[in-house]
Amino acid sequence: MIKIGVLISGSGSNLQSIIEAVNNGSIVAEIALVISNNEEAYGLTRAENYGILTKVIKHGDFGQCQEFDQELLRVLKENRVDLVVLAGFMRVLGAAFLAAFPDRVINIHPAILPSFPGTHGQEQAFDYGVKLAGCTVHFVDEKVDHGPIIIQAAVPVLSNDSEDCLGARILRCEHKIFPRALALYCAGNLRIEDRKVKISGVDESALEDQFLISC
Repeated sequence: MIKIGVLISGSGSNLQSIIEAVNNGSIVAEIALVISNNEEAYGLTRAENYGILTKVIKHGDFGQCQEFDQELLRVLKENRVDLVVLAGFMRVLGAAFLAAFPDRVINIHPAILPSFPGTHGQEQAFDYGVKLAGCTVHFVDEKVDHGPIIIQAAVPVLSNDSEDCLGARILRCEHKIFPRALALYCAGNLRIEDRKVKISGVDESALEDQFLISC
C-alpha cells in the first residue's frame, strides 16, 4: 500500500479531506505522517486526532534551504513515504528534494494554472477581475506551480463577490479535487506523457461533469 507523507503549514482543511477519503476507502493508501514547518499549525491537531504520526521541522532552524529540505527527506525516508503531498505547505522545495521523489510530489494551488502562480494566486486572480476562478492539483517540478496538471475545478466569480466569499467556494472545490487526484494516483491511473497527465481506468467525461464549474 502506498504511504503518503503530507506537508502542511496551516489549518489543514485539505489534510482533513484527505484523511476522510483515506478512512472511507476512496483513497487506497496510508497516511504515514504529517510534517509541518509551523509548530502552531492546527493541521497537526487534526492529524493527532486520528492517531497519525506528526513531526515539526521548522525552516528557521536551518541556515540554508537545502539543509531544511535534507531534514524533510530524512524524516520522509525514515517513515518509508512513497508519495509527498503538499497541502498548504508554504515553502518551495528544491531540486535535490524533488529528485528524491520524481513525479511523486503533488500540490494543490488555489487558481487555474498556468495563470496566477505563486503564494497569492487567489488574490491576484480576484484583483485581476477574472470571471472564472478555481484550483489546480498538479505534480511538482522545479518551477513554482508549473508541473503537469492532474485535475482542475472552476467556479464563477460573482459581481458581488468578496475575496473571502470567492475563496470559500474555491476551498470547497479543493476539498473535492485533491482527494480525487490522490485516489487516481494511488490506484495507478495517472501517467505523464510530454508533461500532459493521462488518466486511465475512469470515464473522463464523468470527471468533467463532476468538477467543471460545479463546486
